[in-house]
Amino acid sequence: MSSLARWCFRRRGVVLAGWVGGLVALALLVIGAGTAFTDSADLPDSESATAYHLLGEAGGPAAGNVVRGTIVWHSTGGPVDSGPVRERAVAALGDIAAMPGVKQVVSPYTAAGAAQLNPGAGTAYATVVLDKGAGPDPVVQAAEQLRGPGLDVEAGGQAFTEQPAGSNGTEAIGLLAALVLLLLLFRSAWAAVLPIITGLVGVGASLLVVMLASHVIDLAATSLTMGALIGLGVGIDYALFIVNRHRKALRAGASVPDALSQAADTSGRAVVFAGVTVMIALLGMFVVGLGLLTGMAQAAAVTVLFTVAAALTLLPALLGFLGYRVLSRKDRAAIAAGRFPLAERRTAKAPLAARWANLVQRLPVAAGGAALVVTVLLASPVLGMRVGNADASSDPVGTPTRAYHDLMAGAFGDGFDASLLLVASTPDSASAQAFGTLVHRLDALPGVAHVTGAPATSGPVSSVTITPVTTAQAAETANLVETLRGDVIPAAEAGTALKVYVGGQTATSIDVADALMSKLPLYLGLVALLGFLLLALAFRSILVPLVGAVSNIATIAVGLGAVTAIFQNGWGLALLGVGSGAPVMYLVPVLVVGVMFGLSMDYQVFLVSRMHEEWVHTRDSRRAVRAGVAETGRVIAVAATIMLCVFASFGFSGERIVAMIGIGLAIAVLVDAFVVRMTLIPAVMTLLGRANWAYPRWAERITPRLSVEGPEREPQTREMMIR
Repeated sequence: MSSLARWCFRRRGVVLAGWVGGLVALALLVIGAGTAFTDSADLPDSESATAYHLLGEAGGPAAGNVVRGTIVWHSTGGPVDSGPVRERAVAALGDIAAMPGVKQVVSPYTAAGAAQLNPGAGTAYATVVLDKGAGPDPVVQAAEQLRGPGLDVEAGGQAFTEQPAGSNGTEAIGLLAALVLLLLLFRSAWAAVLPIITGLVGVGASLLVVMLASHVIDLAATSLTMGALIGLGVGIDYALFIVNRHRKALRAGASVPDALSQAADTSGRAVVFAGVTVMIALLGMFVVGLGLLTGMAQAAAVTVLFTVAAALTLLPALLGFLGYRVLSRKDRAAIAAGRFPLAERRTAKAPLAARWANLVQRLPVAAGGAALVVTVLLASPVLGMRVGNADASSDPVGTPTRAYHDLMAGAFGDGFDASLLLVASTPDSASAQAFGTLVHRLDALPGVAHVTGAPATSGPVSSVTITPVTTAQAAETANLVETLRGDVIPAAEAGTALKVYVGGQTATSIDVADALMSKLPLYLGLVALLGFLLLALAFRSILVPLVGAVSNIATIAVGLGAVTAIFQNGWGLALLGVGSGAPVMYLVPVLVVGVMFGLSMDYQVFLVSRMHEEWVHTRDSRRAVRAGVAETGRVIAVAATIMLCVFASFGFSGERIVAMIGIGLAIAVLVDAFVVRMTLIPAVMTLLGRANWAYPRWAERITPRLSVEGPEREPQTREMMIR
């Protein structure tokens, strides 16, 4: 690592030009090629997927081939079925039906759409079926031409629902807060701006690569936001640790190239180790088996890779250009006079982190117990987490999607957009008759508003649509699906060749959520095991990796508990402007597990690497724990606060899924740094004593040697900080 840092110092002009040229080249390629993001996701092997497959074989629309939307209008200037309103609507629907990509339009003024008209409520709607790749904007614009005095019009449903946008620039607030914190830490404008520049360059390059990669693999547009969220957080943190170590070496009397070498051999190694851990945690999402999610994980992993590369190459080059200007004026003046600021401060009052370390070690049981109680309380809401997909009923009042929902629900019930599709295989007359009997009984089933479509009297496949009483996100709708699949349908199939499958968008969301959550324990176990092995490899210990893995899981629970409390239970949700409480979106738990496990491992590596460095030199476990907290506490606290600001800024993006991930990670990082790493871990390791560093002889013989903290350190720093 030191050789790389010295090379970047000597060739700093080449390194800077390489990064700038690479950014320009990538930008030109993106301008020329554009992007090819998609919101389509491969359905897992589930009952809803089977229903669509069966329907597709029979000549119906299979999943992924078409999307459906709804155009609803409400008349206050006269009956909705009167001549003038009817004529305007029929003309507009005729224009829409002739548009490219429109497969079908069902008007409420026809026999097929009679159920789509409610004269008493003054409301009617038309269903529109589009090809999957067809743009919805022309249809929406044509529908809006209906709007006028006494006639309100809204478009909604899957075809006309906008996909989550980016962060709307709210991350700029987080970056400004990060800059202020860095200025307070370093007392140097150049030192403060370097981590932000390094993070932005790494993220910018990676996002351009992700845009190009969207032509090759399936990536959602939210992959850019995910990459920016994770990349800015870790990129600024990684650069911060290196700049902090570089400044310490300069203040201890090292030359600029020697200081770079020391920073690379200590913090640089830890950055590589932490970055690899984050990428492993992200790429572990492949076990979940959902293409869109693994694509997002790949995009985030690429972002982390580029931020690590920027921290190890671009940052040393920039530090070489700046020289001693990364120090405060006071420190530069002292060095110019032949004094070393770090040595002069040996007799100064012990820093806050050192005093905190002493307090925790004097009261390890009380401090550790209090930290554990706080962690458990914050994580407890996760026990009530309900995974699903939020619908328009939870969108903010005043948004087009919420206006659409209110119009439809007022006239056609809350379950209008939560329809379930029953697709039946009826190979003989007995099974067809059994399906007909089942359909006739569905209207009396609790939770069913009405059933539309009659089962075919001939043919191998039949289907009907069930409209629930409740919305798609309601627990009652999920219970209805469970009742159909677990009780009602098996009873109807008994003794016949009938096979009935429950499909539809609502059932698909339930199936995807179940599939992801069923893989979550496997994923969590995998990343925990990998984290344990990596820490054991780095620190040659059993208890330190074990404590780290368990504490990382606790931090993940805190993040998910925060998401549940805020976004599902609605505690303080109005402040974020994303609507009311709703189930936690099924992508969020998996993403929080992957990202937070990697991030919490970062702080564990930086903290324990300093402890291990002290242990190797002194064989005093208590002193090692104290040194780790004292020397890394301040920078970990600042790094965590910066990451808190960056993540929290995404919470105000106005997009529910982005806000969920941002707020969940922000709270988890805060608790991880101040409660877990700075309190719980030191308390536990103080109680464990020398057992922290016990390692079986047989493992010692077979374990490769990996140095995270590097071969050297600054003795002045150690003597000053741990006294």
